[in-house]
Amino acid sequence: MSTPQPPPRAERTDTSAVQIGALVPLTRPGWVEAGQHLLAGLELAVRDVNDAGGIVGRPLELVVRDTAADPQRAAAAVDELARLGVAALAGEYHSVVARAAAARADALGLPFLCSSAVLDALTEQPTEWVARLAPPQSRGWQLYADFLLSAGHTRIAVATEPSVYWASGVRILRDYLASRGGTVIELDMRALAPTAVCDELIDNRATALLLLVGNPEPAVSIVKSVRGDQRLTEIMIGAPAGQPEFAEWATLLGDDSVAIPFLRYLPERLSPLGARVETVLRERLAEAPSFVAFEGYDTVAVLADVLRSDGADRARIAESWPRVAVEGTRGQIQFSRTPGISVWQWASTPIQVVDRDPAKPDRFRILHTS
Repeated sequence: MSTPQPPPRAERTDTSAVQIGALVPLTRPGWVEAGQHLLAGLELAVRDVNDAGGIVGRPLELVVRDTAADPQRAAAAVDELARLGVAALAGEYHSVVARAAAARADALGLPFLCSSAVLDALTEQPTEWVARLAPPQSRGWQLYADFLLSAGHTRIAVATEPSVYWASGVRILRDYLASRGGTVIELDMRALAPTAVCDELIDNRATALLLLVGNPEPAVSIVKSVRGDQRLTEIMIGAPAGQPEFAEWATLLGDDSVAIPFLRYLPERLSPLGARVETVLRERLAEAPSFVAFEGYDTVAVLADVLRSDGADRARIAESWPRVAVEGTRGQIQFSRTPGISVWQWASTPIQVVDRDPAKPDRFRILHTS
């Protein structure tokens, strides 16, 4: 069997690889399924880049490090990858972990294109070294609050655990809803068992419960408790952070996995590139790719474009963020400065509120869009 040759313009004359460091949660307590989808997208994009001739004749290579949702481990990985000579960093799903990685990348002068993390304050101070594809948490969660209000929910309980990310989410929801007649009731899951949540919902006359907690636990146990309580048949359960996106959710909860609205970052229609990528990722993952897989692919697509035009010099890569114009799987990607956001930001990331269809749990219904 003959191997197809790369196009003439991309003939490889230098076999030394251009390396990108990839930060991915692949073991617990990280959200492993999200990490697997993110890595699948990153790897597919690298394959596509190399099939097209690489980076001006040099192969592109991922150097993967498992963060396991540990900020200190992520910061140490950034140090190691910087010493290894990677041109840039890519990836990470967990916001608190990405924040630690971004701070270290900024300190070291290592470009970091963050794939998935949404925390508004990804760095303490404005930085030229970090750019992001996912929308800021404030933008997505305010859209989610609009969805709640449009569905008639004004008394909203949030089951929450200690975390900068969850606390930021509560603050966004409370500030946005308070000015529009809504109330947020905070349920501290350090003090409540999942079964006790039901009484709290009734006592507080809540019509919606949002899961701002870890996955799979205690999120799965809370859903089972609420769905099993005959007093709460009318309450809406929501998960803005996206727990129901992945197949594990449906496997663990069965019929209880449906009709739980969450945020995902996909357009109503993928670009032609996105449609092709979806087909290949579905084969690789043996399931429908999540939005996180597309984020991974788009991350490498952007970095490859920058590396082709500006080379592998770290400072030049960081200087290129405002000049990026790349057609990704979900639309054209360009970065700009957004008020209140400290990193270069893709300002037009598509956002949807979706849920799993009760009639067919592996199908998603679009309920609200940006």
